[in-house]
Amino acid sequence: MPALRIEGYVIVSADGMLADANNVMPEALKFEGDKRFFTAALDRADLIVHGRHSHEEQPNSPRRKRIVLTRKVERLADDPANPKATLWNPAAAPFEAACEHAGIHAGAVAIIGGPSVFDMFMDRYDTFWLSHAPGVHLPGGEPVFSDVPQQTPQAILRRHGLTPGDSQILDEAYGVTVTPWRRTP
Repeated sequence: MPALRIEGYVIVSADGMLADANNVMPEALKFEGDKRFFTAALDRADLIVHGRHSHEEQPNSPRRKRIVLTRKVERLADDPANPKATLWNPAAAPFEAACEHAGIHAGAVAIIGGPSVFDMFMDRYDTFWLSHAPGVHLPGGEPVFSDVPQQTPQAILRRHGLTPGDSQILDEAYGVTVTPWRRTP
């Protein structure tokens, strides 16, 4: 049986933040090239996984099958607000049970945050797509991983057995890039 491929997707500021101090992704961290890359990746994914405050706010969002992490359900439940969504309490059920509930047995799983969700899958990523906006600083913002800012996102990915591939330029004017960090055998 084919396996699930776990891929993370995020854009971070120069200081490793994915949101500002109010836990909101500011306009300064939104770039058209990254938006196109992100949208295409989610369109290819068989399943999206995120926390209850994270979402992609795109026209195709309601059509995507997803798992939403929450402590508001005992184990697993259908989301009454979205027929394509499964609510999952990771403290009470394994990820595989959530995938089974969602009807996904193989394919690409896109993890899109927030920080505790990214941390949860750290040792399971096949690829983590780290977009980087070097000209944006979000002091006091929400870090991509719990160990940021003590360590850089890149150091954390490396510590968890991921190796960077070749970066792609997403926005030349602002130096925004995306780097695939892949699990090494």
